Parts: sequence; C-alpha cells; structure tokens
Amino acid sequence: MSNVEKKPAPAAGARKRFWKQVSVVPEQGGFAVQLDGKPVRLPERTALCVSSRALAEALAAEWQTAGLTVGGYFRPEDLPLTRIAGSMLERIPAQRAGVVESLLAYASSDLLCYREAGQSRLARRQRELWGPWLDWCQDTFGVALRTTEGVMPITQPDATMQVLRELLNGLSDAELAVLGVATPALGSLYLGLALVKGHAMPEDLVACATLDECEQMAIWGEDTDVTDRIATLLRDVTDSARFLELLRKG
Repeated sequence: MSNVEKKPAPAAGARKRFWKQVSVVPEQGGFAVQLDGKPVRLPERTALCVSSRALAEALAAEWQTAGLTVGGYFRPEDLPLTRIAGSMLERIPAQRAGVVESLLAYASSDLLCYREAGQSRLARRQRELWGPWLDWCQDTFGVALRTTEGVMPITQPDATMQVLRELLNGLSDAELAVLGVATPALGSLYLGLALVKGHAMPEDLVACATLDECEQMAIWGEDTDVTDRIATLLRDVTDSARFLELLRKG
C-alpha cells in the first residue's frame, strides 16, 4: 500500500496558475493587465483593459495573488474585481437591454417593499431602516414606491417602472455591471442604486438587507451559516463599491 500522501483535488471550476509576473501597461487610451507580458483575455477574448490606472493596479493585484495557495489553483471567486470588469467590458455592451430588464424585475419584488405586519420589533425596525431609503428614492428619482405587509405580490405603477427604466438606461456600463452584482446580493434594486450613487456605505446597506436574519439571531442566538452568508454578502457589496471608487479615481 502506498504511503504517498494524495494531494487534495482542486475545487470545481479551479484553474492552475500559469504566470509569474503581473504588470499594468498603458494601452489604447487605458491600462491593460498583462501576465508575463501577455494580455489577460476575458471569456469572449476581450483584453482586460480599463480607463483607470487605479482600477488596473487593483485588478493586477488580484491576479498577482491568485493561485499562490491551495496547490497553485485559483477560482473565479478569487478575482471579484475582474469579474465585474468582465461584465462591464463584455456582458453589458452585448446584452444591455436584457440586463436592464432583469434589474427592473426587482422593482416590485424588492426587499424594501415587503414588510412585517403589525407592531412587532421587526416591523418597527423595518420602518426605521427601510423607510428612509424609500423616501430617498422619491426625493432623488421622483418615484413613490408601493409597499405591502406580508408576502402577497404587488406591482409598481407603470409610470414608476418607466422612470426606473430610463434611469437604468442612463447608467454607464460600469454602473450597470456593479448594479448587476449588488442588486441580487442585497435583494433590492433601490439599495443597489444607493450604492451606485455613492449614497451609502456597504455595511449600512448589508445591515438593511439582512435585518430579518439579524433580528432572528438576536432572539435565538448566532447561526454560523447565516453569519457566513452575511460575510459573503458584505464582501460582494464592498467589492462592488470599491470597483466604482477605483474606476472614478482615474
């Protein structure tokens, strides 16, 4: 029987690191990320090239550390800024209309529009934390959002949907790419818009999005599955905010 210790199998979707050096090179009016002097290619073969040096350097830092542990393998999750950049450079230009419609689908199923009935602590906390964001949407975008108590589905008025559609159509590819990460993570188009507009810190938005879970843990005790999920959500939202911040630095 062999005494040779078996190496752990790589995680699904993992790839082996094949480069030694990562660099940022001025190119085509932007800054390209290169591995051993060759451009990083996204799934549709677009070069990873962005308009901001600060963002390019952050992208390069991701690639520099990817695959340095776990037997030299890396996963897409190890490159969160690159994933957003890929959406900005490839997915949004090719599928902009579809992306806008998928985000609009959150308008009526949005977390902030569905409240606990009655006067429970959770209901009060929802009014305290969520109400100001609905007020912000009305003041900023001119939309008065319908809310309900319970889980019966509601729809937003056609005029509201049209305002939101025009708003999303007016966003840049980068902003839509970030919104495409933040909105599903938070369960809220309106909280996602607050992030894109730089109106809130990721921690505050995640606190709103996980209010129900946190209130349950306050009663029944901490659940590691829930805290792990919240930590992942915060990481995703923080990465999204950082992407826009770096891009806007130029």
